[in-house]
Amino acid sequence: MLSWLGFLMVIVFMYLIMSKRLSALVALIVVPVIFALIGGFGMEIGDMMLAGIKQIAPTGIMLLFAILYFGIMMDAGLFDPLIAKILKIVKGDPLKIIVGTAILSSLVALDGDGTTTYMITVTAMLPLYQKLGIKPMILAVVPMLALGVMNMAPWGGPTARAMSVLNLDASQLFTPVVPAMIAGIAWVIIVAYILGKRERKRLGIIELGEDHGESMAGGEIAAAGAEVSLKRPRLIWFNLLLTIALMLGLITSFLPLPILFMLAFAIGLLINYPKMEDQKERISAHAGNALATVSMVFAAGIFTGILTETKMIDAMSNTVVSWIPDSLGTHMPVLVALTSMPFTYFMSNDAYYFGVVPILANAAAAYGVDPAEIGRASILGQPLHVLSPLFAAQYLLIGMVGVDYAETQRFILKWAFGTSIVMIVVAILTGVISL
Repeated sequence: MLSWLGFLMVIVFMYLIMSKRLSALVALIVVPVIFALIGGFGMEIGDMMLAGIKQIAPTGIMLLFAILYFGIMMDAGLFDPLIAKILKIVKGDPLKIIVGTAILSSLVALDGDGTTTYMITVTAMLPLYQKLGIKPMILAVVPMLALGVMNMAPWGGPTARAMSVLNLDASQLFTPVVPAMIAGIAWVIIVAYILGKRERKRLGIIELGEDHGESMAGGEIAAAGAEVSLKRPRLIWFNLLLTIALMLGLITSFLPLPILFMLAFAIGLLINYPKMEDQKERISAHAGNALATVSMVFAAGIFTGILTETKMIDAMSNTVVSWIPDSLGTHMPVLVALTSMPFTYFMSNDAYYFGVVPILANAAAAYGVDPAEIGRASILGQPLHVLSPLFAAQYLLIGMVGVDYAETQRFILKWAFGTSIVMIVVAILTGVISL
């Protein structure tokens, strides 16, 4: 009963946001509350919601100050010289810009962190998209596709969890999957090429003068719509060093991520805009974007809290495992690869890898299937996980780019599904998982 309640809750939630009956923010709050009441959890519902919010709170704080920090840096013109150089190289060609976005986001995503990937990619590329009139939806989709593949690196969350729960090392689980990942990145670049061709056909190639880059760096074109009066060209080296220090802090975890962004924001705001009135204006300018993003994160915390604390998620995983007939036992690796897509979409990585994967591995062992194959198969659905309403970093991306959550889901699902299918096919052909 509990598992069916969970499945119905997820179905209703997806229907309401995809059909635009409710906004994602409202649906994330209202839908789980209604189903928790139906399930008879009325007395505990407050504690469940609070537990989910507490779990997501550090992420929400980090995203709030990350948006404010990078907003300040864009206002001050930190990224203008880089954008000018890129614009000179691509020579106003939307196709080159979109393919470049795929390559840049893939390289940045090597650290396995979605927040860092999205912030660096969007802050570097958004002004180019705005200048040439490229659809902002593409800037949301391409980095998500790239992260879905690169998130499988052993220092990323899913692979590390799979290795720990199955007692495997990287050479057993990750190394054999590298060819499939390469194929996944190739697919992402192909998608970027397809989208780029469409935009080139729609917009054409914009001819830019030879001195365009210099004039842009000088402030003729304001990054992300910032006014020329907000530029701080004399502080560009300070801002660059501050941002590099912030990135190093993120990589080394010198301090908790929320604290790093709070400190960086306070320093950046104080140095670039020392007047109190200017500080208030800059915060107000980015407050709407920050509020939209952070409110979604905390709403997702309520959804996660109820799904987890009611044990719906545990019941759902056990039900799915019980559906696998004995006749398909020897095909478990392929089944795990295919089911990892919906599993990782609707579940957190912790719930899936610590709760479901051990059950699947034990079931497969009864048919003589190596647990390493199950581990490899379980990470091939990650391109769908980064689209999950439970994946907080996507709210940052959507907020920075300024696109609608439901429209993004509709636009990207087929491409993300294609990424996983490509990797699964290559994994089968290379013998990484058995058919």
